[in-house]
Amino acid sequence: MRELSPAGIEFVRVRHLATLSTLAPWGGIHTVPVGFTFHGGILRIITSGDSQKVRNVRRDATATISQLDGGHWITFQGVATVHDDPAAVAEAVALYAARYRQPRENPRRVAIHITPQRLMGSALMVEK
Repeated sequence: MRELSPAGIEFVRVRHLATLSTLAPWGGIHTVPVGFTFHGGILRIITSGDSQKVRNVRRDATATISQLDGGHWITFQGVATVHDDPAAVAEAVALYAARYRQPRENPRRVAIHITPQRLMGSALMVEK
């Protein structure tokens, strides 16, 4: 897999929203806005365990996260898993709070982890 450039690393650290695309039950693509973090080679999204994106990941682990700002963009494609254990959720919440803000309490919260398998991006975002 290609690597993030220094500019790409900074791009995924500053506050930007992104889109998460998963495979919908009817065979199409389900795309929603999300906040995400990238730490230790894993992309993390916090969400409610009963959300459509969680149901989609549980059925088919294919997932893509894309972030863009003007002409700068980055897309990670990979395999997603859902984590509901308290330690994984707490870590995802702490990372989210550092990048965005402290999220509201949600007793149904889970963390979606995506292990990237492919990285694409504009010229400054990825190493050649």
